[in-house]
Amino acid sequence: MRAHEAGALHGDIGNRGPAWLRTPVDVNSLVPQLWPRHVARGPAGALTVAGLDVRDLAAEFGTPAYLLDEDDLRERCREFRAAFPDADVYYAGKAFLCRAVVRMIAEEGMFLDVCTGGELATALSAGMPPERIGFHGNNKSVAELTRAVDAGVGRIIVDSSTEIDRLTALARERGVRPRVLLRVTVGVEAHTHEFIATAHEDQKFGFSLAGGAAAAAAFRILDEDALELRGLHSHIGSQIFDASGFEVSARRVLALQAQIRDARGVELPELDLGGGFGIAYTTQDDPASPHDLAKRLRKIVDGECAAENLAVPHLSVEPGRAIVGPAVLTLYQVGTVKELDGLRTYVSVDGGMSDNIRTALYDASYSATVANRASDAEPMLARVVGKHCESGDIVVKDEFLPADVQPGDLVAVPGTGAYCRSMASNYNHVPRPPVVAVRDGSARVIVRRETEDDLLALDVG
Repeated sequence: MRAHEAGALHGDIGNRGPAWLRTPVDVNSLVPQLWPRHVARGPAGALTVAGLDVRDLAAEFGTPAYLLDEDDLRERCREFRAAFPDADVYYAGKAFLCRAVVRMIAEEGMFLDVCTGGELATALSAGMPPERIGFHGNNKSVAELTRAVDAGVGRIIVDSSTEIDRLTALARERGVRPRVLLRVTVGVEAHTHEFIATAHEDQKFGFSLAGGAAAAAAFRILDEDALELRGLHSHIGSQIFDASGFEVSARRVLALQAQIRDARGVELPELDLGGGFGIAYTTQDDPASPHDLAKRLRKIVDGECAAENLAVPHLSVEPGRAIVGPAVLTLYQVGTVKELDGLRTYVSVDGGMSDNIRTALYDASYSATVANRASDAEPMLARVVGKHCESGDIVVKDEFLPADVQPGDLVAVPGTGAYCRSMASNYNHVPRPPVVAVRDGSARVIVRRETEDDLLALDVG
């Protein structure tokens, strides 16, 4: 949806559809907030990433491909660290994780959140210091917890009474005292899609605050003393733009903090407000800067601590999407173009829901542009779709593309760094694309393209 700046509109498309569809567009201009910072149009009209022409990248690495602007990712790490100088900034690895990215965020001084044994294995194999790793998850197995404890993971975010049982038994067996945070379900209805809202009562994560389970779990951990309870954790959802949810969450979590102090005489030293900070996928999105986020969150925490007469705890936040999401674009090649009279034109590309399930899963919106050239053709309303055998295989629901888009053109979709490669599948036996990191005029594969041999290697029948 509108990856382009406002400009001259030709034809009569402006007379149809909602207001944003009637806005004049220039199909060649790029809206800066949607694209990786080192993406531009070159003299010939093709996109460049960190100085490299996407036509050359497509020729070398094939399509579809995820192109990571490495300096963009590193700059966003630095901005979050500068905005939260007295806090721990954890990169939420579930957004996208590979060993190269682990090394990048470690070099930038970040901490790392993982939520499965596989993510933990990736982090450790890349050399992430275990004391800078946090371990999430609502159903951590005994094997996963054992690995985390033995590795010396810095904090484990406990999510259920069963997990407390498992972790307590491990701690006593091994003669260690793991550091834990207690995940609290605060009853906040975040303004986001229901599948990525995580703080309302009727869902799988955390201990209920309203039902008393959170307080009971905190008292149990403190009384049994096998685990070191460092603080409380709250995460209200993903792709959040409204700070009011964080305010309600902080108020309720800090009220529990005060309840624990009053009942046990202990002020927990840490507070994690989670992540979920939104990014711009279309021109309709207006994300806050890390500086503004930090200012709002700090004001909220300071105010609530003063109201409860609590010392301000050491703060942690967990940006994932906000760091890697804008730093990546997906490059596709057009296969077919099909015009439906009076409706729209379907532009089919060589990927789809196997490399970006978010449109189908969350009704997510994306933007797109023709990437291999500029065009003087009139804008047309297009839908960018994939090659899978599903009518719901949509990459970009609505976008203005030039009317002369044709097979062989390259199409770039920005904002695909978070939850695209990490949620990718082999649906219809389509191999997953590579991830190519681009920096200072050079490119390297950090996750290679899957092959048909890879698919068949798992098929032992």
